[in-house]
Amino acid sequence: MATTVIFEEQVEIPMDLRGLSDFRRWTHSDQFPERGRIDYVAGHIEVDMSPEDVFCHGKLKGVLFASIFRHAQEEGLGHAFTDCTRISVPETELSVEPDIVLVTNKALETGRVRLVAKAGQPDRYIELEGPPDLIVEIVSDSSVTKDTKRLPSAYARAGVREFWLADARKEPLMFQVHRLAGDVYHPVEPDAKNLIRSDVLNCRVGLEGQRDARGIWKFALVERA
Repeated sequence: MATTVIFEEQVEIPMDLRGLSDFRRWTHSDQFPERGRIDYVAGHIEVDMSPEDVFCHGKLKGVLFASIFRHAQEEGLGHAFTDCTRISVPETELSVEPDIVLVTNKALETGRVRLVAKAGQPDRYIELEGPPDLIVEIVSDSSVTKDTKRLPSAYARAGVREFWLADARKEPLMFQVHRLAGDVYHPVEPDAKNLIRSDVLNCRVGLEGQRDARGIWKFALVERA
């Protein structure tokens, strides 16, 4: 009788994961893989072992994270995270590691988001439980439908206030801000200067990009009051 499923000879998934609670216990264990992105979305385990595109994904993520992190730090807004920060919302069967996450101090103070401590180390945290205020996903070749369909729906059901989606794989660049209304996202329309209002950051934002002489992308997140 099989006890695990081996994915691409890199990830060994236990066969006894009967739901989100089992999946979360696995993510907290020493057996959980250190590489790749492994999410639990509406009862399905989704594994992506593909390497990030250096510029269209990695560099763009760095530019967006730098701006969000600055807001979090300088304005005392909260905490920004990127890569391998797990967010779980048990009520909607969700446990994911988004590209970028922002959780406000208000969310932590009101208990909307709870810090999950590492076993035996109450001052070390390994997970955030509850819906953060902002999540950013950057589209990859290996996860187009997941990034544009499944995850936005899951984040909306979970109560994530704002969702950004960016795609730099081809021109023109795609950058969208979605605002939660009930349990559904609605895209925020850009203004005359092609800037989009972010309620979480309390400013208007827009993504700009141009290629240098070698054809390599340079990105900037434009911000206005």
